[in-house]
Amino acid sequence: MRVLVIALYVLLSTLPQLGCAPRGTFSGSVASTAAADGTRSESPLVLAKQGSFFVNEENILTPFPNGTGTPVAGHISARGMYVQYQVPQARNRRAYPVIMVHGSGHTGKTYEETPDGRMGWAEYLVRHGMPVYVVDHSGRARSGFDPSPSNRAKLEGDPALIPSFAEFTNEQAWTAFRFGPTPFTPHENTRFPIKAQDEYFAQIVPNTETSYPEGGQNTVAALAALLERVGPAVVLVHSQSGAYGIDVAIARPDLVKAVVSVEPRSCAVSDSNVQTVFTRVPLLTIFGDFFGADVGADWPVRMAECVNTVARIKAAGGSADSIYLPDYGIRGNSHMLMMDVNNLQIADIMLAWLARNAPVR
Repeated sequence: MRVLVIALYVLLSTLPQLGCAPRGTFSGSVASTAAADGTRSESPLVLAKQGSFFVNEENILTPFPNGTGTPVAGHISARGMYVQYQVPQARNRRAYPVIMVHGSGHTGKTYEETPDGRMGWAEYLVRHGMPVYVVDHSGRARSGFDPSPSNRAKLEGDPALIPSFAEFTNEQAWTAFRFGPTPFTPHENTRFPIKAQDEYFAQIVPNTETSYPEGGQNTVAALAALLERVGPAVVLVHSQSGAYGIDVAIARPDLVKAVVSVEPRSCAVSDSNVQTVFTRVPLLTIFGDFFGADVGADWPVRMAECVNTVARIKAAGGSADSIYLPDYGIRGNSHMLMMDVNNLQIADIMLAWLARNAPVR
């Protein structure tokens, strides 16, 4: 029955010209937000509050605050996570806030305006009455990183001390994120905004969280701290942060009201955590297109793991779904679904699922 509901919703959301339900129309209070036409980009975006802050920061002692001259020890703020938020004036009282977590090689910009200038998921959810908290991973971009290992390596002449700050090249991003089969040759029916590729490439940054021994676990700890600050929320994760969504749900199942995982690198969940956590925390995974032979076994294997996890959660009595968009007639989506030309259609599917599986009681 749930598959039938999703398939019917997808059909309706793609046929607004025939007088069917327009994009953004849902049952309950989400429907009233859409009916007021507040989801249109030309309508004023009315906020009760917006701003930014850091969570989970620590003052750590470093002997290598710089890489020149004689080292002078001192303290720096480290391991914190930058959070940018918007709270709509007209709140959807049946929807939880959403924490939006980006993937490898990216920042919170992922969820903002698309490379070709269309509305991103962050604004769209705010227009649906949901407070949104967009983060930069701990150790990356505006969250900062620890320069000490690199500075020490320079001063001591030991390159082995330098962390690996990996960054996707434009060519790697093109094929790994399935814009096309070979660099700068797009799939014929791709929904990624190819003409804005340079705007997209400008968003790619190095994974500097490797400056911390704990790596991504700092982001998991910071997400838990953010939940403690803002209260119960949905955690929306993408790619690399798919594992972070699982981990923070395990750490704070009382505060994570659902995990929406967009093309996650991992859906690994132990049997014990299926029983104790994910019978309480709903899970949705969504995958795009182009899982053919030209992308190798990587993405199909990842999706298969998610399908297996979803089946185990359902068997245990929990709420979970795994959506492969081509199965519902939606083709052409890349790894960057939040930037594709039908990004709001995908957002509508997520919103409909959350309205059914994670409403405020």
